[in-house]
Amino acid sequence: MTSLPVNKKIVLSTIVILVTALVFATLITRNNTLFSEQKEVPHEDKWGIYVLDLETEKTERVYSSANTISRIRLSNAGDQLVFYQQIDRNNSECIVEGSPINLCEEICSIRVDGENYRRLTDNEFWDLVPCWSSDDSQIVFLSFRETLDIFMMDADGSNIVEVYDSGFHDSDLHCSNGKIVFTRNSQVWMIDEDGTNLAQVTDPPRADEWGNAVLPFVDYDPNLSPDGTRIVFERLVNDETTHGNYNIYVISLDGSGETAITDSGYTQGLPVWSHSGERIVYLVGAIGNEAKYDIYLMNSDGSENRNITPEYFPADFLCHDPIFSKDDPKIFFIGEWHSD
Repeated sequence: MTSLPVNKKIVLSTIVILVTALVFATLITRNNTLFSEQKEVPHEDKWGIYVLDLETEKTERVYSSANTISRIRLSNAGDQLVFYQQIDRNNSECIVEGSPINLCEEICSIRVDGENYRRLTDNEFWDLVPCWSSDDSQIVFLSFRETLDIFMMDADGSNIVEVYDSGFHDSDLHCSNGKIVFTRNSQVWMIDEDGTNLAQVTDPPRADEWGNAVLPFVDYDPNLSPDGTRIVFERLVNDETTHGNYNIYVISLDGSGETAITDSGYTQGLPVWSHSGERIVYLVGAIGNEAKYDIYLMNSDGSENRNITPEYFPADFLCHDPIFSKDDPKIFFIGEWHSD
């Protein structure tokens, strides 16, 4: 075997050393980049509205408050959020003893960039669960007067009018394509935005029956698909756990084609369609008796169902009410710092 001349050996040794140094420098650079890009959840007050990028898993805070925030909804233009929030008052003046009623909760809005926060209602009633009308000029919401009924106001909070009063408690409403869906008497119902053309959509087994769970057997949180042809909702299917065991269903507006798209029986709900209609985001509050408050995502037929909550989220950071951003690349949600 012919040996290499000394000068060639030196050249090869030099190349090996340079390559090794380059690889080492690259690794250090990558590690420093990873360190500098370590993700974290911005933390200011107990409650906040956040946005999660589905590709990068980066989380940003839109709005922060010491008071409870609930049920965000994105405008059809994609530039504003509406929600209801406890306004800062003495708690003893807010809570109706022995009921979930909170007289200090009011409807508010904010731009998706965190600017232009506005309080839209200011009254002695319980105002909750807002959503945008089809053209974003009005906001539909629930208000407890004598019963929990459906009201509408202009987007600036003016001109409040009653849209529908069934004589029972109407709840869990959502609006899209000129329709309003809501829960009444344990069933999902639908009306036009002007309060006409009432129609029953679902008829669950064991309707309104109380068992071992904290809530009765009801179809909850209906959400209309963007094309206005289907409704997604959750149904309490058994009461083996105190939290209740639910599955998520899809149904046509005429009540046909009811299909369960989950079969896990988790404590899960608040399903919301993507703007493309291809995916559904929802919340898992508990698995068995173990609290979770994680965000899940699946295709609209129930396939590719998975937990998308980033691993870097702290254990005491609870997620609520996930919804899609305009064109679906991000998820807005409410975050609660449970230990605060």
